Amino acid sequence: MTTLTKPPSPKRRLLLASDRGDHSIELADILRSVGEVDTIPTSEIPLAPDGHISGIVVDINLRSAESVQRVRSKLSTDAYREMPRLFVLADALHHASMQAWALGATDTISRPFDAEAILRRIRAAFPDSEGYDATDSGKTLNRGVAAAHEVIARMFERLPAGGPLRFDDVVAAENKILKAIKHSSLRQWLTMVGCHHTGTYRHCLFVTGFSVAFAQHLGMREDDQRRLTRAALLHDVGKAFIPVGILDKPAKLSDEEMEEVREHPRRGYDALAEQGGFPPEMLDVILHHHELLDGTGYPNGLHSNQISDIVRLTTIVDIYAALVEKRVYRLPYTHARAFSIMEGMAGKLDQQLLQAFRPVALGCY
Repeated sequence: MTTLTKPPSPKRRLLLASDRGDHSIELADILRSVGEVDTIPTSEIPLAPDGHISGIVVDINLRSAESVQRVRSKLSTDAYREMPRLFVLADALHHASMQAWALGATDTISRPFDAEAILRRIRAAFPDSEGYDATDSGKTLNRGVAAAHEVIARMFERLPAGGPLRFDDVVAAENKILKAIKHSSLRQWLTMVGCHHTGTYRHCLFVTGFSVAFAQHLGMREDDQRRLTRAALLHDVGKAFIPVGILDKPAKLSDEEMEEVREHPRRGYDALAEQGGFPPEMLDVILHHHELLDGTGYPNGLHSNQISDIVRLTTIVDIYAALVEKRVYRLPYTHARAFSIMEGMAGKLDQQLLQAFRPVALGCY
């Protein structure tokens, strides 16, 4: 009797586009331990990649206008839109990272190379060629949204009844959320959330999606992406203690109702601080995400140097998400109008971070 065996899954096939004189030999050697590597000059990046290619790695001089323009013209096509695109940075400077993301990067690595770290990024970002398709991407997206929704549902169901919200519940969801946006897109995340969720749940899921995409866009380390994901997911935890009649009111809130809503940062912070087990940066975001740099925010009226980077980032995402969401008393603002409003908040928001966020917001429409 003949035993049929399933053929092994094909290895990753990676396209390494390089303008370096040494053809990125060191990087190619690292990549070959996890897949087959085709090295080409950037001038030979195909308009439509071979269907068996798992992803593209781009190693160019970002200070070269010619190289940048060449790569931009190729990677801006629909053929590369759904493909993982990893850019190599000559250093970890913020402007280099931002330029890579503007060119369409889905992840970045920096010199000097750490082989183990690169291989972890490759395995996460570039699946085996057999496994990368729209069906798997859709399943990953569904799992991510479902995991985020489950945390928010527990938040709104358990806390008002005096039950615990465990930090482990959040940690269990973060991997699925990060993968969902990395392997699908922010646009798909927002579309799915917009179709199936409303009100406060939708806002929390929007903020989570925008925050994760922003963190990935900035090239944050994985640990920092996780911290931001957790904080974004729970930033409005205090709304679990606000009466549903106020949260779901089909009209603008009265002054008294608005004062009630303005209590949510303090209530959320107090609940989780008393429960214990939540990291300080999460509690910081929960308590201070409505603080503004000029001291006009709440609940503590903090000023610029008193407001942490993670809070500044979350505040921008929180305001933007609120502006582009549909509300019962108004239609959603366009991204251009939302940015115009936020750019007009000079002195209140970190404008450098706001401008860094622009490509994330523009890319999801």
